[in-house]
Amino acid sequence: MIRDAERHDEQGWRDLWAQYLGFYDVTLTPEITSATWARLMDPASPVKARLAFDGDVMVGFAIHLNHPSTWVMGNDCYLEDLFLTEAARGKGMGRALIEDLMALARARGWQRLYWHTDEGNTTARQLYDRFTPSDGHIRYRLKL
Repeated sequence: MIRDAERHDEQGWRDLWAQYLGFYDVTLTPEITSATWARLMDPASPVKARLAFDGDVMVGFAIHLNHPSTWVMGNDCYLEDLFLTEAARGKGMGRALIEDLMALARARGWQRLYWHTDEGNTTARQLYDRFTPSDGHIRYRLKL
């Protein structure tokens, strides 16, 4: 089952978020994690999360946001964070989360769905390449 994150999902999401950060060997302050959760729950925020469950167990998330685009006559959907527990990988849940987000975006009239991944994340890239080839863009990020 896949559904929107709800307030009572906070601890399960935090557990997955910690695993996600560990996967990428990233440390964030507790304040950033709390601010991220607050954004996910804020009705005015464009940042939202879809959660994947295996039975009653939360096994993954797709954090996304929609935004206006200068390249189409509407909004784009950016899939910022996609994560599955190790036990859930290889069972079609990643595909299901992306397809769920595609359906949600279409229903809301968003024009495109896009995401980034680490070049060396070959497991995820095998899934992503089934949806669309890489468009060849390279990301640059300045910390301000």
